[in-house]
Parts: sequence; structure tokens; C-alpha cells
Amino acid sequence: MAVLGLIAWPVLDYAGVFSDKGDPISFGQEDKPGGTGSGKVSLPTGPEAKFTVSGTVPEDGSKIAVTEYAGKKSGFKGKVWVWVPPQYKDPKYAKSGFPVMIALPGGAGYPNNYWMGTDLKLEASISKWSQEGKSLPFIVVMPVLNPEDHDKDAKDPKAGQYWDGSDIPGQPKMGTWLTEDVPDLVKENFRTIDSRDGWAFMGSSTGGFAGLKSVLQKPDKFKAVIASGPDIVPDSRLWAGHGKEKAANNPKVLAPELIRAGGPDVYLGFQVGTKETSAMPPIEDFVQQYTKGPIHTKLSVIQGGSHNAKTYVPNMETGGLIQWISEHMQGPVPSS
Repeated sequence: MAVLGLIAWPVLDYAGVFSDKGDPISFGQEDKPGGTGSGKVSLPTGPEAKFTVSGTVPEDGSKIAVTEYAGKKSGFKGKVWVWVPPQYKDPKYAKSGFPVMIALPGGAGYPNNYWMGTDLKLEASISKWSQEGKSLPFIVVMPVLNPEDHDKDAKDPKAGQYWDGSDIPGQPKMGTWLTEDVPDLVKENFRTIDSRDGWAFMGSSTGGFAGLKSVLQKPDKFKAVIASGPDIVPDSRLWAGHGKEKAANNPKVLAPELIRAGGPDVYLGFQVGTKETSAMPPIEDFVQQYTKGPIHTKLSVIQGGSHNAKTYVPNMETGGLIQWISEHMQGPVPSS
């Protein structure tokens, strides 16, 4: 045992000394407008955010970074994690824009967004799928979903509350945060696609609802979503007394409005496990009622699947959802 301890100690010390967690990291924000771009590229506008390393994807060594961003339009300040695919640093794509996927968690969504952890393998999977031609090489953006830990204190009158990723009157403007401020941060710091063809959401549970609602609410900005086990209607008790505003954030109201307007086309991918007995009927009903005109849907039922993010990530591939939305979006364009 003593010998094993002596052998193990240098290994542990090596890992601690050479960890880059917390180190500053840049993503080429020096590529300012005025350069030559390829395809539908929007070059970083600045100002440059201060990103630090929060983790490393073991499969390819790529980095997940974090910054704290003060939203100019919502007035909300929160953390945002970002991962760029390996192709982003490939010289042949150096002047190309990349599509963006805003990934939203279920649960509290504060102070962390659980997609920033490498255990769920979202980033590793997109890296692998993009190399295999099953997915576009998305920039994955992971903001906090809620303004505070709603379970931090059982005596807190807001304990157990969600903000539904929405601008609830009298509350922090989380809808504006997700659909305006977070995209602004990305545009300030990364090469992106300059149209809605390069912008999508994905999320599970409450995050799935927020992504679904955002695409239907602002189809001029976002084209697609993968919603996993989502709520279909807003359910925060903070909506009490604000029926009109609540309806304006309800997918069952927004969908028929988009159908009547005739577009633009949106692509709504759903996945739900057979063990999600309460979530499945509303999702199936929504797909049946509103798949028409500009609303295109794809539903993947996960046999034996539960309400669990670890179930959802692999089914994005096996259920065909990641390939389906990728086929309807814009990818990076290599230099000639």
C-alpha cells in the first residue's frame, strides 16, 4: 500500500499542477468586421467577453468556457458557458460562420446549466456526429435558465417557482435574456451565421419548453428546436394575474398564430420516453394538432426512456433529430 501511494502521488500532483481550469481562453474574437468572410458569415462585433476554461471534453480535448454576461436588453446578469466544435479552429473554416445551438437545462437551471458538464456528453456527441456527417458542427451555448436557485430556501415565497424562460411582469426578463442577450453575446464573440438558418435551441423538461416557445415566438430569429420531454404550456405560478402575457408565451397559442401568418417555416423536433406517462400525451397532441403549414415536426419516442437528460443525448442521434434539424439549417462554408 505504501508503494502504491508513492506511485499514485506524482500522478495526482501532475493533474493538479497542469489543470487549466480557470485559465483565460480566447476564441478568435480578433476576427472583426471588415475581413473577408465565406457564405453567410457574421464576424465578431465585440466587445470581447472574458472567457475562462471551465472544463475539457475528454474525447477530443476541446474546451468548455464560461463568462458572466450583463444583458443590455433584459438587465439580467448571469453565467453563460460556450463550447466550439473542432472545425471552428480548422483553417479552412477560418472565415466562415457557424450555426449556434442554445442548450437549456431542466430543473433549477441556476447557478449552473448542467449541459456544461462533460458527463452528459452533449459536446462530445456533437463533435463525433459532425465528423460523421450526422450533425452540423454547432457552437453550443449554455446560459443559466432561471435568475436564482428557486429551491434554496423553503421559506422563500418564490421557492419552487420557474420563470418559464419568459418575461413575466414584475420579474426578471428571462425571455429577453435567452432570445436577445445570449445571442448578442455570441455575435459579439464568435463567427456565426447571419440569418435564422444558423440558430436553434435544444433543451429538456423546462428547458425544452423554453426552447420550443422561443422558436414559435420569434421564428424570424430561430429556425429549429430539439425539445426533450418538454412542458407544452407555461406553468409558473408567477403568471397569476397576467393572463394576456401568459398566452403570449404559450406554444398552443403561438403555433396557430404562426400557421395563420403562413410562416416562416420552423422545425420542431420532440423526443419523449415511454416512461414519461404524463409528458407524452400533451406532446403527441401538440404534434397532431399543429403539424401543418409552416410548422414541421418530428417526434421520436424512446422505448423504455425516462425523464432523464442521459436518455435524451444519445437519442438525438438514434432518433434522427440532430440530423433532421441539421438538414434544414446552414452549416459552415470552407474557403475556396
